[in-house]
Amino acid sequence: ARPLGCARPTQSRTSSSLPPSVPMAPKVLMVAEKPSIALSIASALSGGRMSTRKGSTDVHEFDGMFQGSQAFFRVTSVIGHVFSVDFPPAYQNWEGTDPMDLFNAPVLRSESNPKAHIHRHLAQEARGCTYLVLWLDCDREGENICFEVINCTGIPENEVGRRIFRARFSSVTEKDISNAMDNLVLPNKDEALAVDARQEIDLKVGVAFTRFQTRYFQGKYGNLDSRVISYGPCQTPTLGFCVQRYQQINTFKPEKFWSLRTYIIKDGDEIQLEWDRKKLFDFDVTVMFQKMVPSDGALKITDISVKEECKARPPGLNTVNLLKVASSALGIGPQTAMHMAERLYIQGYISYPRTESTAYPASFDFRSVLSTLAHNPLWSNNVRTLMDAGFVKPRQGHDVGDHPPITPMRLAPEEALETDAWRLYQYICQHFIGTVSHDCIYTRTAVEFASGGEIFRCVGHRVTSKGFTSIMPWLAVGENNLPTFKKGDTINIHKVDIYEVRLMSFSQPHNT
Repeated sequence: ARPLGCARPTQSRTSSSLPPSVPMAPKVLMVAEKPSIALSIASALSGGRMSTRKGSTDVHEFDGMFQGSQAFFRVTSVIGHVFSVDFPPAYQNWEGTDPMDLFNAPVLRSESNPKAHIHRHLAQEARGCTYLVLWLDCDREGENICFEVINCTGIPENEVGRRIFRARFSSVTEKDISNAMDNLVLPNKDEALAVDARQEIDLKVGVAFTRFQTRYFQGKYGNLDSRVISYGPCQTPTLGFCVQRYQQINTFKPEKFWSLRTYIIKDGDEIQLEWDRKKLFDFDVTVMFQKMVPSDGALKITDISVKEECKARPPGLNTVNLLKVASSALGIGPQTAMHMAERLYIQGYISYPRTESTAYPASFDFRSVLSTLAHNPLWSNNVRTLMDAGFVKPRQGHDVGDHPPITPMRLAPEEALETDAWRLYQYICQHFIGTVSHDCIYTRTAVEFASGGEIFRCVGHRVTSKGFTSIMPWLAVGENNLPTFKKGDTINIHKVDIYEVRLMSFSQPHNT
């Protein structure tokens, strides 16, 4: 993006009541999405030399440079969306309004939190300001809030590009904030309008179906609290998936299956062979195969394959995968994990945690992040090895155009975080190091045996290069070195057993 503005601290102001240190210096209002983000932005751009006064949300003030000239900055914030949508009073009466009429009804926008007086606050702070710089989160919702803020300040929307600018950033580190300020862009009206449309659709669909199904179910089920049975375009389909899964689990009938375990003795070690048929759901047929296998007296080695295989390093980390790992491996629920991730972001330890992308931009500075992580003894050896021997760029992931993958931006001391927050941060760091590490390389040896018309196999793995699994050991390839076999040789069968398993879970594969 073409650089549109920059902020550099000049002389500190000691009192918010003092006028700007430079007469007639233009005033720049900067608005963030949360008070904590506003504080981080002001601290980074002022070098900590600022004054703060109370308002609906705090206002941080300092002198600096903007577009090559000295300027006076005000940094404040909203608290999420300023406005929400609803129907006019004429459509609020359930009895007097047909739910179908709601789809063509007008909608009104009013303050989401009237008691916070954010609209008035922004209008007051914008008085006398020449420029507006929007520091809202860089997603569609953030773009929508940008235009809500513009509306509140009273600065004409057609001043976008002249007086109104947009800062794009993915973390609240001083480096990223300064870079965003040096490369201001324009807010995206199309994305903002997309959110307007989504809000109106959610309102009309949600209210219309809520009223319809509440009336429909009233009195039909004695144990149903039918005062309000709400419908949501997201929540109701999700509930449908949950109910469907619940019914599948409850109606599932456990089944028994049987398989053969064939054993041989080689170089003093007992080796279990895998049956090519996997399993059967008929016990008598399984017994028949058990009797057929030893009929040849020995197993003949029919094939040996040795090939080098690769376990690929992971792509960049997005929100969905972070929450999956937090839930399944760390025992942290999605809501708690997201709250922790947002807190880590606000503290400047990680990049923006709400992203669908797993691909890094071509200009991403991987070496800088690695240099930061090199000072933690938990993974310093891995990082220094990568920096000395050469790291690789992450796999080509999916770029949806929102934010880069979740990345550690600053080294966090363990004692500064709560236990679970540290574990989440530690995983984010290990995942990033894994993405720039080499793939895991291993040799796979497969030996095929035949007897009685049945095929059996044993497979061995020998790791030749751990690659990313040295920093992510839970993804390591299990080593299993096989003894030496020769194609065409025969080997005595030690025993052939039948083992029984009950298919207990609906999620278990049902193969025959």
